[in-house]
Amino acid sequence: MNKGLFRKIAIVLIVLLNFGCDQISKEAVRAHVNPREYIQLIGDRFILTNVENTGAMLGFGQQFPFWIKLMLFQALPIIVLLILLYRILNKEHLGRWSIFAFACVIGGGIGNLVDRIAYGSVTDFFQIQIGIFKTGIFNMADVSVTLGVLLLLALSFSKEKSLF
Repeated sequence: MNKGLFRKIAIVLIVLLNFGCDQISKEAVRAHVNPREYIQLIGDRFILTNVENTGAMLGFGQQFPFWIKLMLFQALPIIVLLILLYRILNKEHLGRWSIFAFACVIGGGIGNLVDRIAYGSVTDFFQIQIGIFKTGIFNMADVSVTLGVLLLLALSFSKEKSLF
């Protein structure tokens, strides 16, 4: 198998692993956690719940008209994710960590996009509270996207300059 084909298969596998983890975890929450149920996993520090978010991160845009939500939360992400996937599949001098980071962003983005299209909302279910630090309610797609973005940010300050 040539190196280019192996690289493309690896990228697709990373995207699919991120997407699959997200979808499996959301399906488990939908099946086993009642809406708005509040389950303490580690005291009051790590909470499992089931919330449907019709907006974006932290509920941004929930009150937007339908057609604006359609454009901002479905059409635009489809275009951006396809462009990103095309770019990382075809840019040969992209470093391993950059590939991994972009694949996480794409896999997580697809996970939330599928929810918006299939259900009209995104299932969020985790919340962390440590001292005064308290997250919004999030899901595994959000973790993938955030991990990817933070890794890209860290790489932008490192020696690996071929980010995009």
